[in-house]
Amino acid sequence: MLDTHAVARSLTAADFTPAQADALTDALRLVVEQGDHVTSDQFKAGLAEMRAEQRTEIAEVRTEIANLDTRLPTQLSTAETRLTWRMLGIAGLVIAALRLLG
Repeated sequence: MLDTHAVARSLTAADFTPAQADALTDALRLVVEQGDHVTSDQFKAGLAEMRAEQRTEIAEVRTEIANLDTRLPTQLSTAETRLTWRMLGIAGLVIAALRLLG
C-alpha cells in the first residue's frame, strides 16, 4: 500500500509545489494500483532467460566462426590456384605477342 500523504509531504519538503506533489503522487498511485510493475523475482527470471538466450547465440556465433576457419583456407587455396593459372595465361599471351612483334 502506498502512503500517498507521506509521498506528497516528501515532495513538498523537496521544494515541489503542492500541485506538482499531488500530480506526481497521483501518477505514482496509479502505477502501484495497476500492478504493471515487475517484482524482483520476475526481473531476475527475465534476466536469467535473457542470459540463457545470449549464451545460445554466442555458441551459435562460435560455431559459425569455427566453420569459417575450416572453409577459409580451402577457399583461399582455390582462389590462389585460379589466380596462378590466369597469370600463366597472361604470361603466355605476352610471350606470343613479343614473338609476333619481334
